[in-house]
Amino acid sequence: MRSTIDRAAPPTVGPPPAIVPPAVERHGLDNGLQVLVVRRPGLPIVDLRLVIRAGAAADAPERAGRASLVAEMLDEGTERYSAIELAEELDRLGAELEITATWDAINLSLHVLRPRLEPALDLLAEVVARPTFPEAEVRRVREERLADLARQRQEPRYLAHETFSAVAYGPGHPYAATLSGSPESVQNIGREEIASFYHQHFRPGNAFLVVVGDIDAADLLPLLDRAFGGWAPAMPMPVAPPDRPVARPSTIFLVDRPGAAQSEIQVGHAAAPRTTPDFFPLIVLNTILGGAFTSRLNMALREERGYTYGAGSRFEFRLGPGPFIASSAVFTDVTDDALRIFAAEIRRIRDEAVPADELERARNYVALGLPRQLETTAQIARTIADIELYGLGEDYLARFIERVRAVTAEEVLRAARSYLDPDHMALVVVGDRARIEEPLRALGLGPVEVR
Repeated sequence: MRSTIDRAAPPTVGPPPAIVPPAVERHGLDNGLQVLVVRRPGLPIVDLRLVIRAGAAADAPERAGRASLVAEMLDEGTERYSAIELAEELDRLGAELEITATWDAINLSLHVLRPRLEPALDLLAEVVARPTFPEAEVRRVREERLADLARQRQEPRYLAHETFSAVAYGPGHPYAATLSGSPESVQNIGREEIASFYHQHFRPGNAFLVVVGDIDAADLLPLLDRAFGGWAPAMPMPVAPPDRPVARPSTIFLVDRPGAAQSEIQVGHAAAPRTTPDFFPLIVLNTILGGAFTSRLNMALREERGYTYGAGSRFEFRLGPGPFIASSAVFTDVTDDALRIFAAEIRRIRDEAVPADELERARNYVALGLPRQLETTAQIARTIADIELYGLGEDYLARFIERVRAVTAEEVLRAARSYLDPDHMALVVVGDRARIEEPLRALGLGPVEVR
């Protein structure tokens, strides 16, 4: 029997599933550490996320990379354990400890079986409250970072990102650097600078702990009191979000890579903080522009013209005005046309209301993505930590789908006009200058500055 299904037509998208947000209990230890508990019985596992409210934005540009070095150094030796001994203890417990730095925080994530939670908590407390930053380990980690930066600077995508950050935010702005820092800044970071960051920001009143898994608060809190009771309270040193940089007229910044077969492109400027009231219109806007495979940028550059394997855009939301970035790697001979398309699509979403069918697809795409963020205990811990860090409110998850579904074409247009500025963009191109400089100058998108 012949099928009557039209295989050329996309399947109908059903309504987003109902989301039951995890119930969060709030508690506090005597030393000021805030604790958020989400009980998830069924599997004997627990995920913890300890968040220090200070990240790379707390560092001046001349110390760029310090926060990430602090994160890397926390498990390199404590008062009780050497780095190797600590790793062996975690391995013996079957526990996983990951420490990362972002622009706004340093996160310590611990995954462990419920029966081994108590000794694992002792190790987590040891790392956060009693690191020693051994001089020899600091030198080794710093040299590894310098070698890694030297390698990354051979990669066009990293060069484009490093250049974009510098020119989009300008000298002196914390966001003008990268999370890893530069060879110049990292070279000047020693044990004293790392210890200074730690003593300024690693205080229980400047932190919170999210615990998700097969444990309730009545059993958990005594364990936390025992493990973290020795973490002495002290006045926190809050980090103010960076200011918005001064906008400058659109300029093409060309980084020469002689003989390159491709050009790496990054286009954008400083945009919105995470706390913007326009967050939901912006994530729907970005889904339409460059946040999905069927977005305008990917369809125009990949599907219609074959210039690239992929093109997209994103808003990097931070406590301060994080960047909007549209990016792709394209064949050298089409660099100028690709850059023209980037500029044209950014202007189009500012100038024209989004059609109803395109808006509906984008809203469904965003709304249907929420359940994937709440599948595991680790994902729940990460999501709850972000809600707490950015002060998004206790009803954030409960109303997420409702708020996405309520975004209108008018709100998308208003958000685009508020947060996308094609006349004040940094247009960064890393490629073969001999072949692309003159076509780029002929575009008329702005002067070309060779870096």
